[in-house]
Amino acid sequence: MRHWAEAEQPSEQFEKFSCADSGKERVGMKIDLSGKKAVVTGSTSGIGLAIARGLAGAGANVVINGRTQSAIDRARAAVQTAAPGALVQGFVGDLGTVEGCTELVAACPDCDILVNNLGIYGPRDFFETDDARWEELFKVNILSGVRLCRAYLPAMEDRGWGRVVFISSEAALNIPADSIHYAFTKTAQLAIGRGLAKRMAGTGVTVNSVLPGPTLSEGVARMLHVEGDETGEKLEAAAADFVLSTRPSSIIRRAATVDEVANMVVYVCSRQASATTGAALRVEGGIVDSL
Repeated sequence: MRHWAEAEQPSEQFEKFSCADSGKERVGMKIDLSGKKAVVTGSTSGIGLAIARGLAGAGANVVINGRTQSAIDRARAAVQTAAPGALVQGFVGDLGTVEGCTELVAACPDCDILVNNLGIYGPRDFFETDDARWEELFKVNILSGVRLCRAYLPAMEDRGWGRVVFISSEAALNIPADSIHYAFTKTAQLAIGRGLAKRMAGTGVTVNSVLPGPTLSEGVARMLHVEGDETGEKLEAAAADFVLSTRPSSIIRRAATVDEVANMVVYVCSRQASATTGAALRVEGGIVDSL
């Protein structure tokens, strides 16, 4: 019944605005996450930071996570600049470990929105990828989200509302031959997200996965050896060349921006997305050639 209650209150979900072209008043979606607490893992840069900015801009109280205090301080300042007045907390810890996850839950026991963004990647030939690297990606990319879902979902169910998002990748469906170990973790996230959505059926808690493709982030800049590019022009050009050469099925013919990915995440965390659960939502520019 909670889903119906949300869907039957359009006046709280939409606001009127003026259309500059026609002068007519139209109705636009208003995402309001005031009073909700969001934990975004791996959020001191790139897509994670953009998600934190977007959620804070929608009114959520945001917990940023990184492994150093200096990175946390920079990220908090960036979010508060983008969303003045937002309540932004920081947690320093390695969530790829049991200890890190336990400490986060102890420091932040309440969570309405959990975005499992933490992840590591990097191309490596299958025959040169040893057990240690497989285990490292499994612990960071998969177990961090599993542990936090296990900790936070029961209380979300008790409250009758919650949002969980796994930041997967188009590599989960479009398996790259040079990153099989990474793609494995992203496919696993889709399975976990779909299964958890079913596990939380009828509770008011939704679980979804978002699948970015090549994205203009600091991680991609390092991978493409384009750093110190203040205007972003070199990175944008290098990323577009990368997309055209390695992802020729791309429809947008470029890399996405971090904000384009964050926009999808903010929506799926909203009250308006109450009927979207168990989904794999692609923000990869049409690379995956399927409906």
